[in-house]
Parts: sequence; structure tokens; C-alpha cells
Amino acid sequence: MTDAEGVALAQQRPQQPNTQGRLTVGILSLAQALAMTGVSIVTLTTGLAGAYLSDNPAFATVPMAAQYVATMFCTYPAAMLMRHYGRRFGFTLGQAFGFLGACLSAYALLQQSFALFLAAGVLLGVHNAFWGFYRFAAAEAADAAFKARAISLVMAGGVLAAFAGPELAKLTRNLLAPVLFAGCYTVVAALCVANIGLLQFGRLPGAPAAAPQMGGRTWQQLLQDPRYLAAVAAGMASYGVMVLVMAATPLSMADCGLTFDDSAFVIEWHLLAMFTPSFFTGALIQRLGTTRIILIGFVLNAICMIANLSGTTLLNFWVGLVALGFGWNFMYVGATNLLTDTYRPEERDTAQATNDTMVFAAIALATFASGALQQTWGWAAVNAIVALPLVFAGVAMLGLRAKPRPQNI
Repeated sequence: MTDAEGVALAQQRPQQPNTQGRLTVGILSLAQALAMTGVSIVTLTTGLAGAYLSDNPAFATVPMAAQYVATMFCTYPAAMLMRHYGRRFGFTLGQAFGFLGACLSAYALLQQSFALFLAAGVLLGVHNAFWGFYRFAAAEAADAAFKARAISLVMAGGVLAAFAGPELAKLTRNLLAPVLFAGCYTVVAALCVANIGLLQFGRLPGAPAAAPQMGGRTWQQLLQDPRYLAAVAAGMASYGVMVLVMAATPLSMADCGLTFDDSAFVIEWHLLAMFTPSFFTGALIQRLGTTRIILIGFVLNAICMIANLSGTTLLNFWVGLVALGFGWNFMYVGATNLLTDTYRPEERDTAQATNDTMVFAAIALATFASGALQQTWGWAAVNAIVALPLVFAGVAMLGLRAKPRPQNI
């Protein structure tokens, strides 16, 4: 057999799966589950705790918005820090910020200090900026054929959060009675400690021996690429719409006379709908294509709007939030997969950080608007306004269908 024949034969053999990479994906999936369990507790309780601490109900979601503002400003520094010191160091540092933020949240509630609760939200936002890169780390650890499934499997870690978060919140909201919700944040602190331990296992990517040189396009140039812009727009719309509606849901349900357990039930199903599809979203992307999956997410968000605008019974809230969860999953996983196909290796950190900064800017704006809209104009206004970002992102996605993929990416 000649050398040329040997090379040809080797090329025809099926590629062996990257076992170490898939183990890392599994570890990141579990780390995501722990992080999202904490987030689900914070999401369910922060608006209600903010209303408890604030003299003005319109400010109830401001502590949550403070988290997202902090995440927006810290995403780019977090990416650059991990570029120099590696994923493991960055992820561990982020969980340490989460531990401090959770402890300060509990202390703020015990002291009945809205200002301290805001400061705690900032620390939790810094924490979010780091673990938000778990999905990108999974894509980097996986082989090309497994990339879409790696992203979706890490997102599937939120399935545990869908059950554990609301249940833990219900069990611990009176743990430090008579102060409501302070006990919930002690659980969040414990989850951060567990996450730090877990992250010490597995071969996390992005830990170079020496800091690499920056290269490739700037963030301004990346945003001039229609494919990159469409991916960012879809990510912003999916998360912005989801947070706008979800943050207002416990407040609206309380206004309608529904109980905290009712709110926990709806949020639990919403989180389940957000993350359960991740077990098959990657396979659907491979079969139907990224653009179609994102567009299906738009349809599901429209169903959410219709259900929420049709009434304020427990069933309406449940159907709306379940549709919202499915819509978020299809749009966000699809947008992440599309994004990873729009940049070159030397542009990785700039592209990822720019995307997440803009996504969290949309989340922060949505959270600030959520409480004010709910208190001023009501639940119908919260749901009607989501059409604006969906239309913007939909136009960007439809424009891609007629454009061929560039050959240099």
C-alpha cells in the first residue's frame, strides 16, 4: 500500500469520538445545572423580596436588573481574563463572586436594607458573567460533529434547576423566619461552593500556557457581518423577551390573587420547558438547520403572547410560560450555534464577549421595564411589547435565508 493510499484510507475511517471532550461537556452540564438552580431561586424570590424591601412597588425588579447590568459590564472583562488565565480559573472566580453575592443577599434581607440588596445583586451579576460562558466552553471541548449537541446538553443542565430551584425556594423561604426569603439565598451560596468543587474536574479548554495575541475583526466589524448580527439579535430577543415576561409573572400572579406556591408551580414548569428540549435541540438543528429552529422559537413566543393576553387564570399563566420556555430554548440554543459559526478562532473571545454583553444589555433593559410596566400599565402591556424585539430579530433571521455562508469562516 502506498503512502497516498494509506492517507486516503485513514480519511475514510470514521472519526473516533473525543472521549475527554465529552466528559468535559458532562461536567459543564452538571455545573450549569447547579448554576441554574441558583438562578431559578433568585428569579423566583428577588422580585418579591425587592417588593418587600422597597417603599415603591415599581422598584421591585430593580435588584434583578442590577444583576443584569453588572453582567453586561463584566462579560467582556470576564472573557479577557479567561483568555489569559483559562476557563477553570475564570469559572471558579465567578462562583466565588456568586457565593459572596448570595451571602450578602441574605444579610441584606435580615437587615431589611434595599441598598445592600442592590449591592448583592451586583455581585450575583458578576457571577453570571462567568458561568454564562459554560456553553461556549462545551462547544470548544467537543469535536465538530458533536458541537451542536454539546451546546444543547450543557443547556439541558437546567432541567435539574426546573425542579430543584422552585422546590428549594419553597422549602427555605421561611428558614430564617420571620424574615422571608433570606434562607433561599443560603442555598444559593451552598450551590456556588458545590460548583467550585465540580469545576476542578475535567479538562476545561481555553487555558493557554501564555496569553495569546489578539487578532481578527473588532467588535464593530463583527457587527457588520449579517450572520453575526442575526445571531446576536436572536440571542437578545430570546433572552430579553423571556426575562421581561418571567420577571413580571410572580408580581402579576400575586396581583391576581394567586399564591406563592402557584407562582412556584408556574416558574417550575417554565424552567422545565426552557431546558428539557435541550436533550434534542442539537439533533433538530442538525436535521432542520439552525435558522428553522430559531424561527420555530418565534412562533412559540407568539403562542405565549396569545395565552397571556387571553386571561389571568392559573391555566393562562401556565400555558404562556411553558410556551415562553420552549420558545427561548429554540431561539437561544439556535442563536448560540449560529454564533459559533460566524467567527474565526482568533476572534473567539471578542465575538463571544460582544454577544453576551449585548444579550445582557437586553436582559437588563427588560428587567428594569418589567416591574414598571407591570405596576403602571399591567400584565397586558408586558406581553404586548414583546412583539417589538421579536419582529426586529425575525427580520434579521429571514434575511439570512437568501445569503450564502462565507467561505472564510
